Amino acid sequence: MATLRVDETQPAASGCMASAAAELPPQGLAVTYSFDAPESGEPYAVAIRFTGSRVGVDGKPGAGDRFDQVVRVDGLHPGTGRVTVTARPQGVTGGEWKVLAAPVVDAATPEAIKELPRRVIGTTTSYGHLSQGPGVRLSAWPILVSLGAVVAVALQAVLAARAGIAVGAVLVLSLLACLLGFVGGKVWYLVLHRRHPREFLRAGACIQGFLLVAFGVLAGGALVSGLPVGALLDATAPGAMLGMAVGRPGCFLTGCCTGRPTASRWGLWSSNRSVGVRRVPVQLIEAGVALVIGAVAFVIVLAVRLPVPGAVFVGVLAAYTFCRQLLFPLRVDSHTRTGRVAAMAICAAVLSASVGVSLLS
Repeated sequence: MATLRVDETQPAASGCMASAAAELPPQGLAVTYSFDAPESGEPYAVAIRFTGSRVGVDGKPGAGDRFDQVVRVDGLHPGTGRVTVTARPQGVTGGEWKVLAAPVVDAATPEAIKELPRRVIGTTTSYGHLSQGPGVRLSAWPILVSLGAVVAVALQAVLAARAGIAVGAVLVLSLLACLLGFVGGKVWYLVLHRRHPREFLRAGACIQGFLLVAFGVLAGGALVSGLPVGALLDATAPGAMLGMAVGRPGCFLTGCCTGRPTASRWGLWSSNRSVGVRRVPVQLIEAGVALVIGAVAFVIVLAVRLPVPGAVFVGVLAAYTFCRQLLFPLRVDSHTRTGRVAAMAICAAVLSASVGVSLLS
Protein backbone atom coordinates (compact mmCIF):
# COMPACT_ATOMS: atom_id res chain seq x y z
CA MET A 1 0.00 0.00 0.00
CA ALA A 2 1.42 3.38 -0.96
CA THR A 3 1.93 5.87 1.85
CA LEU A 4 2.76 9.54 1.55
CA ARG A 5 4.90 11.68 3.81
CA VAL A 6 5.69 15.37 3.33
CA ASP A 7 8.72 16.98 5.00
CA GLU A 8 8.54 20.74 4.80
CA THR A 9 11.00 23.44 5.77
CA GLN A 10 9.52 26.89 5.32
CA PRO A 11 10.27 29.87 7.58
CA ALA A 12 7.19 31.55 9.04
CA ALA A 13 6.52 35.26 8.62
CA SER A 14 6.64 37.38 11.74
CA GLY A 15 5.74 40.82 13.06
CA CYS A 16 3.74 43.31 11.04
CA MET A 17 4.52 41.43 7.80
CA ALA A 18 2.59 38.43 9.12
CA SER A 19 -0.35 40.65 10.04
CA ALA A 20 -0.41 42.20 6.59
CA ALA A 21 -0.15 38.81 4.89
CA ALA A 22 -3.01 37.48 6.98
CA GLU A 23 -5.30 40.07 5.42
CA LEU A 24 -4.63 38.74 1.90
CA PRO A 25 -6.12 35.57 0.41
CA PRO A 26 -3.72 32.66 1.15
CA GLN A 27 -1.64 31.75 -1.88
CA GLY A 28 -0.43 28.31 -2.85
CA LEU A 29 1.53 26.48 -5.49
CA ALA A 30 1.14 23.12 -7.16
CA VAL A 31 4.43 21.85 -8.60
CA THR A 32 4.53 18.43 -10.26
CA TYR A 33 7.45 16.13 -11.05
CA SER A 34 6.57 13.26 -13.38
CA PHE A 35 8.39 10.10 -14.41
CA ASP A 36 7.76 6.64 -15.82
CA ALA A 37 7.70 3.83 -13.25
CA PRO A 38 10.26 1.01 -13.63
CA GLU A 39 8.90 -1.84 -15.73
CA SER A 40 10.05 -4.57 -13.33
CA GLY A 41 11.50 -5.15 -9.88
CA GLU A 42 10.26 -4.90 -6.31
CA PRO A 43 7.92 -2.31 -4.82
CA TYR A 44 9.87 0.87 -4.33
CA ALA A 45 9.82 4.27 -2.65
CA VAL A 46 10.56 7.64 -4.16
CA ALA A 47 11.33 11.02 -2.62
CA ILE A 48 11.30 14.26 -4.60
CA ARG A 49 12.74 17.47 -3.19
CA PHE A 50 11.13 20.71 -4.36
CA THR A 51 13.08 23.90 -3.74
CA GLY A 52 11.31 27.03 -4.87
CA SER A 53 12.09 30.74 -5.05
CA ARG A 54 9.87 33.59 -6.17
CA VAL A 55 10.91 35.37 -9.33
CA GLY A 56 11.54 39.13 -9.28
CA VAL A 57 12.11 39.59 -5.55
CA ASP A 58 13.49 43.03 -4.69
CA GLY A 59 15.92 43.09 -1.81
CA LYS A 60 16.29 40.31 0.72
CA PRO A 61 13.83 37.42 0.13
CA GLY A 62 11.15 37.10 2.80
CA ALA A 63 9.85 33.95 4.42
CA GLY A 64 7.10 33.59 1.82
CA ASP A 65 9.52 33.98 -1.09
CA ARG A 66 11.04 30.50 -0.80
CA PHE A 67 10.21 26.98 0.28
CA ASP A 68 11.91 23.61 0.59
CA GLN A 69 9.69 20.54 0.61
CA VAL A 70 10.34 16.82 0.25
CA VAL A 71 7.47 14.57 -0.82
CA ARG A 72 8.13 10.90 0.00
CA VAL A 73 5.99 8.08 -1.35
CA ASP A 74 6.38 4.47 -0.20
CA GLY A 75 4.91 1.27 -1.61
CA LEU A 76 4.84 2.10 -5.31
CA HIS A 77 4.80 -0.80 -7.77
CA PRO A 78 6.72 -1.30 -11.03
CA GLY A 79 4.73 -1.29 -14.23
CA THR A 80 2.23 1.39 -13.18
CA GLY A 81 3.16 3.68 -16.06
CA ARG A 82 3.30 7.43 -15.60
CA VAL A 83 3.75 8.66 -12.01
CA THR A 84 3.35 12.26 -10.88
CA VAL A 85 4.46 13.63 -7.51
CA THR A 86 3.05 17.02 -6.55
CA ALA A 87 4.20 19.44 -3.85
CA ARG A 88 1.62 21.95 -2.65
CA PRO A 89 3.30 24.56 -0.42
CA GLN A 90 0.79 26.95 1.12
CA GLY A 91 1.07 30.49 2.43
CA VAL A 92 3.68 31.60 -0.11
CA THR A 93 3.86 35.06 -1.63
CA GLY A 94 1.86 35.45 -4.82
CA GLY A 95 3.60 35.73 -8.15
CA GLU A 96 5.81 33.74 -10.50
CA TRP A 97 8.02 31.00 -9.11
CA LYS A 98 11.00 28.93 -10.24
CA VAL A 99 11.17 25.49 -8.63
CA LEU A 100 14.02 22.99 -8.76
CA ALA A 101 12.70 19.42 -8.49
CA ALA A 102 14.99 16.41 -8.14
CA PRO A 103 14.89 12.89 -6.67
CA VAL A 104 16.44 12.29 -3.25
CA VAL A 105 18.77 9.33 -3.66
CA ASP A 106 20.02 6.84 -1.07
CA ALA A 107 21.36 3.28 -1.06
CA ALA A 108 17.87 1.75 -1.29
CA THR A 109 16.80 3.83 -4.28
CA PRO A 110 16.25 1.74 -7.45
CA GLU A 111 18.65 2.44 -10.30
CA ALA A 112 15.79 3.64 -12.52
CA ILE A 113 14.91 6.29 -9.94
CA LYS A 114 18.55 7.30 -9.41
CA GLU A 115 18.77 8.14 -13.10
CA LEU A 116 15.82 10.55 -13.04
CA PRO A 117 16.84 14.08 -14.07
CA ARG A 118 16.70 17.30 -12.12
CA ARG A 119 14.12 19.69 -13.54
CA VAL A 120 13.49 23.41 -13.27
CA ILE A 121 9.76 24.15 -13.30
CA GLY A 122 8.17 27.54 -13.79
CA THR A 123 4.75 28.16 -12.25
CA THR A 124 2.53 30.83 -10.71
CA THR A 125 0.50 30.95 -7.52
CA SER A 126 -3.26 30.70 -7.16
CA TYR A 127 -5.70 30.66 -4.26
CA GLY A 128 -4.24 28.08 -1.87
CA HIS A 129 -6.89 25.37 -1.97
CA LEU A 130 -7.31 25.62 -5.72
CA SER A 131 -3.64 24.75 -6.25
CA GLN A 132 -3.82 21.13 -7.37
CA GLY A 133 -1.76 18.76 -9.44
CA PRO A 134 -2.79 16.92 -12.62
CA GLY A 135 -5.91 14.77 -12.64
CA VAL A 136 -7.67 16.66 -9.82
CA ARG A 137 -10.96 18.37 -10.73
CA LEU A 138 -12.25 20.02 -7.56
CA SER A 139 -15.54 21.07 -9.16
CA ALA A 140 -16.51 17.45 -9.91
CA TRP A 141 -17.35 16.57 -6.30
CA PRO A 142 -19.90 19.31 -5.54
CA ILE A 143 -21.46 18.98 -9.00
CA LEU A 144 -21.90 15.20 -8.94
CA VAL A 145 -22.84 15.00 -5.26
CA SER A 146 -25.48 17.71 -5.76
CA LEU A 147 -26.80 15.88 -8.82
CA GLY A 148 -26.89 12.66 -6.80
CA ALA A 149 -28.90 14.41 -4.09
CA VAL A 150 -31.40 15.63 -6.69
CA VAL A 151 -31.75 12.09 -8.07
CA ALA A 152 -32.23 10.68 -4.57
CA VAL A 153 -34.88 13.20 -3.52
CA ALA A 154 -36.76 12.99 -6.85
CA LEU A 155 -36.97 9.19 -6.70
CA GLN A 156 -37.96 9.35 -3.06
CA ALA A 157 -40.81 11.73 -3.92
CA VAL A 158 -42.08 9.38 -6.65
CA LEU A 159 -42.04 6.34 -4.37
CA ALA A 160 -43.49 8.30 -1.45
CA ALA A 161 -46.42 9.48 -3.60
CA ARG A 162 -46.99 5.91 -4.75
CA ALA A 163 -47.14 4.82 -1.11
CA GLY A 164 -49.66 7.54 -0.27
CA ILE A 165 -47.27 9.67 1.81
CA ALA A 166 -47.58 13.47 1.65
CA VAL A 167 -44.90 14.50 -0.82
CA GLY A 168 -44.65 18.12 0.33
CA ALA A 169 -43.87 17.14 3.91
CA VAL A 170 -41.38 14.54 2.68
CA LEU A 171 -39.51 17.07 0.53
CA VAL A 172 -39.20 19.57 3.39
CA LEU A 173 -38.02 16.83 5.73
CA SER A 174 -35.54 15.50 3.15
CA LEU A 175 -34.06 18.94 2.56
CA LEU A 176 -33.47 19.32 6.29
CA ALA A 177 -32.01 15.81 6.44
CA CYS A 178 -29.58 16.57 3.59
CA LEU A 179 -28.39 19.81 5.18
CA LEU A 180 -27.86 18.29 8.62
CA GLY A 181 -26.40 15.16 7.01
CA PHE A 182 -23.79 17.32 5.30
CA VAL A 183 -22.83 18.75 8.68
CA GLY A 184 -22.71 15.23 10.10
CA GLY A 185 -20.40 14.09 7.32
CA LYS A 186 -18.06 17.00 8.00
CA VAL A 187 -18.01 16.38 11.76
CA TRP A 188 -17.37 12.66 11.20
CA TYR A 189 -14.38 13.57 9.00
CA LEU A 190 -12.97 15.97 11.59
CA VAL A 191 -13.25 13.40 14.38
CA LEU A 192 -11.90 10.54 12.26
CA HIS A 193 -8.87 12.54 11.11
CA ARG A 194 -8.42 14.41 14.40
CA ARG A 195 -8.76 17.82 12.81
CA HIS A 196 -9.52 21.09 14.60
CA PRO A 197 -13.12 22.37 14.30
CA ARG A 198 -11.87 25.57 12.66
CA GLU A 199 -11.07 23.42 9.60
CA PHE A 200 -14.77 22.61 9.17
CA LEU A 201 -15.22 24.47 5.87
CA ARG A 202 -12.04 23.11 4.30
CA ALA A 203 -12.38 19.55 5.60
CA GLY A 204 -13.73 16.64 3.61
CA ALA A 205 -16.93 14.76 4.44
CA CYS A 206 -17.50 11.09 5.27
CA ILE A 207 -20.48 9.25 3.82
CA GLN A 208 -20.98 7.38 7.11
CA GLY A 209 -21.62 10.60 8.99
CA PHE A 210 -23.94 11.89 6.28
CA LEU A 211 -26.06 8.74 6.18
CA LEU A 212 -26.25 8.37 9.95
CA VAL A 213 -27.45 11.94 10.51
CA ALA A 214 -29.63 12.20 7.40
CA PHE A 215 -31.50 8.95 8.04
CA GLY A 216 -31.79 9.81 11.73
CA VAL A 217 -33.33 13.19 10.93
CA LEU A 218 -35.64 11.60 8.37
CA ALA A 219 -36.87 8.92 10.80
CA GLY A 220 -37.20 11.33 13.72
CA GLY A 221 -38.97 13.94 11.61
CA ALA A 222 -41.38 11.36 10.24
CA LEU A 223 -42.18 10.18 13.75
CA VAL A 224 -42.83 13.72 15.00
CA SER A 225 -44.90 14.74 11.97
CA GLY A 226 -47.00 11.58 11.94
CA LEU A 227 -45.63 10.14 8.69
CA PRO A 228 -45.21 6.36 8.44
CA VAL A 229 -41.56 5.88 9.38
CA GLY A 230 -40.97 2.44 7.88
CA ALA A 231 -42.74 3.18 4.60
CA LEU A 232 -40.88 6.49 4.23
CA LEU A 233 -37.51 4.85 4.81
CA ASP A 234 -38.36 2.14 2.26
CA ALA A 235 -39.23 4.86 -0.26
CA THR A 236 -35.94 6.61 0.51
CA ALA A 237 -33.55 3.65 0.24
CA PRO A 238 -33.49 3.13 -3.57
CA GLY A 239 -32.93 6.83 -4.26
CA ALA A 240 -30.18 7.06 -1.64
CA MET A 241 -28.25 4.27 -3.36
CA LEU A 242 -28.82 5.58 -6.89
CA GLY A 243 -27.85 9.07 -5.74
CA MET A 244 -24.63 7.63 -4.34
CA ALA A 245 -23.99 5.91 -7.67
CA VAL A 246 -24.12 9.36 -9.29
CA GLY A 247 -22.10 11.18 -6.64
CA ARG A 248 -19.32 8.68 -5.90
CA PRO A 249 -17.43 9.27 -9.20
CA GLY A 250 -16.91 12.80 -7.91
CA CYS A 251 -14.50 11.33 -5.36
CA PHE A 252 -12.57 9.64 -8.17
CA LEU A 253 -12.25 12.91 -10.09
CA THR A 254 -11.48 15.03 -7.02
CA GLY A 255 -8.81 12.76 -5.55
CA CYS A 256 -10.37 11.53 -2.32
CA CYS A 257 -11.05 7.99 -1.03
CA THR A 258 -8.43 6.82 -3.53
CA GLY A 259 -7.58 3.24 -4.40
CA ARG A 260 -4.22 1.56 -3.99
CA PRO A 261 -1.63 1.84 -6.77
CA THR A 262 -1.70 -1.15 -9.08
CA ALA A 263 0.11 -2.43 -12.16
CA SER A 264 -3.04 -4.24 -13.29
CA ARG A 265 -4.41 -3.38 -16.73
CA TRP A 266 -7.84 -2.68 -15.27
CA GLY A 267 -6.41 0.01 -13.02
CA LEU A 268 -7.14 3.63 -13.95
CA TRP A 269 -4.82 6.60 -13.62
CA SER A 270 -5.92 8.94 -10.88
CA SER A 271 -4.48 11.17 -8.19
CA ASN A 272 -4.86 11.53 -4.44
CA ARG A 273 -3.85 15.21 -4.89
CA SER A 274 -0.20 14.41 -4.21
CA VAL A 275 0.60 11.27 -6.22
CA GLY A 276 -0.86 10.45 -9.61
CA VAL A 277 -0.51 6.81 -10.61
CA ARG A 278 -2.51 3.90 -11.96
CA ARG A 279 -4.83 2.87 -9.13
CA VAL A 280 -7.66 0.51 -8.28
CA PRO A 281 -10.74 2.63 -9.18
CA VAL A 282 -12.40 1.79 -5.89
CA GLN A 283 -14.68 4.84 -5.96
CA LEU A 284 -16.13 3.75 -9.31
CA ILE A 285 -16.50 0.16 -8.08
CA GLU A 286 -18.43 1.44 -5.06
CA ALA A 287 -20.61 3.52 -7.38
CA GLY A 288 -21.38 0.34 -9.33
CA VAL A 289 -22.24 -1.52 -6.12
CA ALA A 290 -24.59 1.29 -5.06
CA LEU A 291 -26.19 1.24 -8.51
CA VAL A 292 -26.93 -2.49 -8.31
CA ILE A 293 -28.27 -2.29 -4.74
CA GLY A 294 -30.39 0.74 -5.59
CA ALA A 295 -31.83 -0.89 -8.73
CA VAL A 296 -32.73 -4.09 -6.84
CA ALA A 297 -34.31 -2.07 -4.04
CA PHE A 298 -36.28 0.00 -6.55
CA VAL A 299 -37.72 -3.14 -8.18
CA ILE A 300 -38.63 -4.61 -4.79
CA VAL A 301 -40.39 -1.43 -3.64
CA LEU A 302 -42.32 -1.24 -6.92
CA ALA A 303 -43.19 -4.90 -7.38
CA VAL A 304 -43.42 -6.36 -3.89
CA ARG A 305 -45.56 -5.10 -1.03
CA LEU A 306 -43.62 -6.37 1.96
CA PRO A 307 -45.60 -6.91 5.15
CA VAL A 308 -42.90 -5.34 7.34
CA PRO A 309 -42.40 -1.60 6.66
CA GLY A 310 -38.74 -0.64 6.81
CA ALA A 311 -37.44 -4.06 5.80
CA VAL A 312 -36.16 -2.79 2.44
CA PHE A 313 -34.35 0.10 4.09
CA VAL A 314 -32.67 -2.16 6.66
CA GLY A 315 -31.69 -4.67 3.99
CA VAL A 316 -30.27 -1.96 1.69
CA LEU A 317 -28.23 -0.39 4.48
CA ALA A 318 -26.85 -3.78 5.54
CA ALA A 319 -26.00 -4.79 1.96
CA TYR A 320 -24.24 -1.51 1.21
CA THR A 321 -22.25 -1.56 4.45
CA PHE A 322 -21.23 -5.20 3.83
CA CYS A 323 -19.97 -4.42 0.31
CA ARG A 324 -18.21 -1.29 1.51
CA GLN A 325 -16.23 -3.34 4.02
CA LEU A 326 -15.19 -5.67 1.20
CA LEU A 327 -13.84 -2.70 -0.74
CA PHE A 328 -11.83 -1.11 2.07
CA PRO A 329 -8.69 -3.24 1.44
CA LEU A 330 -8.56 -1.78 -2.07
CA ARG A 331 -8.27 1.74 -0.66
CA VAL A 332 -5.16 3.57 0.46
CA ASP A 333 -6.80 4.26 3.83
CA SER A 334 -7.93 0.67 4.41
CA HIS A 335 -9.43 -0.17 7.81
CA THR A 336 -8.34 -2.88 10.23
CA ARG A 337 -9.17 -6.45 9.27
CA THR A 338 -10.77 -7.21 12.65
CA GLY A 339 -13.13 -4.26 12.41
CA ARG A 340 -14.09 -5.10 8.84
CA VAL A 341 -14.80 -8.75 9.62
CA ALA A 342 -16.94 -7.80 12.62
CA ALA A 343 -18.87 -5.22 10.58
CA MET A 344 -19.48 -7.72 7.76
CA ALA A 345 -20.70 -10.37 10.19
CA ILE A 346 -23.18 -7.92 11.73
CA CYS A 347 -24.36 -6.75 8.31
CA ALA A 348 -24.81 -10.32 7.07
CA ALA A 349 -26.87 -11.16 10.16
CA VAL A 350 -29.03 -8.03 9.78
CA LEU A 351 -29.56 -8.64 6.07
CA SER A 352 -30.51 -12.27 6.67
CA ALA A 353 -32.90 -11.27 9.45
CA SER A 354 -34.48 -8.60 7.25
CA VAL A 355 -35.07 -11.09 4.43
CA GLY A 356 -36.28 -13.79 6.80
CA VAL A 357 -38.77 -11.56 8.61
CA SER A 358 -40.16 -10.30 5.30
CA LEU A 359 -40.59 -13.80 3.88
CA LEU A 360 -42.12 -15.30 7.02
CA SER A 361 -44.51 -12.46 7.84
